[in-house]
Amino acid sequence: MTQKLHIIGGGLAGSEAAWQAARAGVAVTLHEMRPVRGTEAHHTDSLAELVCSNSFRSDDARNNAVGLLHEEMRRADSLVMACADAHKLPAGGALAVDRHGFSAAVTRALEDHPGITIAREEITALPGPDWGPVIVATGPLTSAALGDSIRQATGADQLAFFDAIAPIVHRDSIDFDIAWFQSRYDKEGPGGGAADYINLPMDEAQYKGFVAALLAGEKTDFKDWEKTTPYFEACLPIEVMAARGEQTLAFGPMKPVGLMDPRTGRQAHAVVQLRQDNALGTLWNMVGFQTKLRHAEQVRIFRTIPGLEKAEFARLGGLHRNTFINSPRLLDAALRLRSQPHLRFAGQVTGVEGYVESAAMGLLAGRFAADEILGRADNPPPATTAFGALLAHITGGADAGSFQPMNVNFGLFPEFPKSARIKGRDRKQAMSTRALEDLSAWLEKPKAAAQ
Repeated sequence: MTQKLHIIGGGLAGSEAAWQAARAGVAVTLHEMRPVRGTEAHHTDSLAELVCSNSFRSDDARNNAVGLLHEEMRRADSLVMACADAHKLPAGGALAVDRHGFSAAVTRALEDHPGITIAREEITALPGPDWGPVIVATGPLTSAALGDSIRQATGADQLAFFDAIAPIVHRDSIDFDIAWFQSRYDKEGPGGGAADYINLPMDEAQYKGFVAALLAGEKTDFKDWEKTTPYFEACLPIEVMAARGEQTLAFGPMKPVGLMDPRTGRQAHAVVQLRQDNALGTLWNMVGFQTKLRHAEQVRIFRTIPGLEKAEFARLGGLHRNTFINSPRLLDAALRLRSQPHLRFAGQVTGVEGYVESAAMGLLAGRFAADEILGRADNPPPATTAFGALLAHITGGADAGSFQPMNVNFGLFPEFPKSARIKGRDRKQAMSTRALEDLSAWLEKPKAAAQ
């Protein structure tokens, strides 16, 4: 009799792992604690809920590593990418989704699959070997009880960082006598044309006043145990970025390059961009404006932005703690816990950062577990693929002594020989071409073994 696979956590990674294993013919029980027990950031009991941005970032498979990861996942029959593509919104060169439509589609697909059972219950401790194969995909908001169990099992303290959520604005409260639609450099994207973002300009005086208000604004207090927890550099609260220097935001999320204010015909000193957040186009996300300002301060300060003087917010920003394990020290190349190999880890709890990276590790964990249950040989993805490069980084390529969450990037891929003399954009495109060629061979191996 074939063993059942248990997956703990119904986020992006757990959902993708369940889909991949069930599609391979393995019976799956997916354990999700919501709505029995909530978290600080989730608002629904849907599987694969997006708690932060609604963007899966760049969809450019030739020039961007995350876009390449999108394409690899599509070719690997990813449920997450299929649902994202079905619910995409205009977002320039990015892949953004209607968050509610997306999570509803993932939930429906898993509920309808005959090989998947969804158990709404909290798992408070790591299961023993009597459970058989288990994937732990509890994500950055692992419950305290399970977190304690993980810490005891690994013999190491959990690592943690803060992740901040950006506000969402009602479109009809934006002043379009000031705002205009344009994508940076008029770049077309997968969900629409070349005018997918709402842009709000600031002159130098307005910008300096805004930065001063951010710095002076009242922030959320930290608990004593949270004060030494580091932020993830790619998702810093906007006021933390502002504190690094007056012009930091103007060269970061508020950079004006590639945008021209149609009222003046000139580039503004700084620009706030908003990205569509739902299919109706009624809600817009403030790009890069994750924050730990108190809610009343957010309303007061963000209404000083030209065009948002009468803004109504569907959701204000917030701050939550993310946890992850020291994967280079604890996991083998198939995402198994070295000390207890019946346990695999997947998703953000492994130290990858980003929706797509999290789902990708779920995809691999689901495939690895299915291969093991079905008696097939280990089949790790080539290191030349985005799958393989990210997996190799978290399971050994990173320095365990300073391990921090990582997005996929071309710096993780094996280099070409110096004799190839490939540089710049040509290098990225060559890496993408190589990755997709090697991915095709990897995807064919299980099919060949089954024949």
